[in-house]
Amino acid sequence: MNTTVVEIEPVAIKAWAEKRMIYLELTDGRIVGFPADRFRILSQASESQLKEVQVEVGGYALRWENLDEDLTVAGVVAGRFQLPLPRQAA
Repeated sequence: MNTTVVEIEPVAIKAWAEKRMIYLELTDGRIVGFPADRFRILSQASESQLKEVQVEVGGYALRWENLDEDLTVAGVVAGRFQLPLPRQAA
């Protein structure tokens, strides 16, 4: 018996920011969060600037107009970040 697995690229239906974390609600019911500090431009943004996130391109992209920053939802879900996690103070 052959089983065909179809991978569907994740699509966001909602995005928001809280305490320097960006959250996405996906069409499959998952909520994914990532630290803003994992991306160069977002790491320099204020909390109010981070809250201006918009879901664009039919749910395939995130956009911060005032920061001129775009991220793909697939890249975020796959963990493709620009910056490493900050070192924790010991």
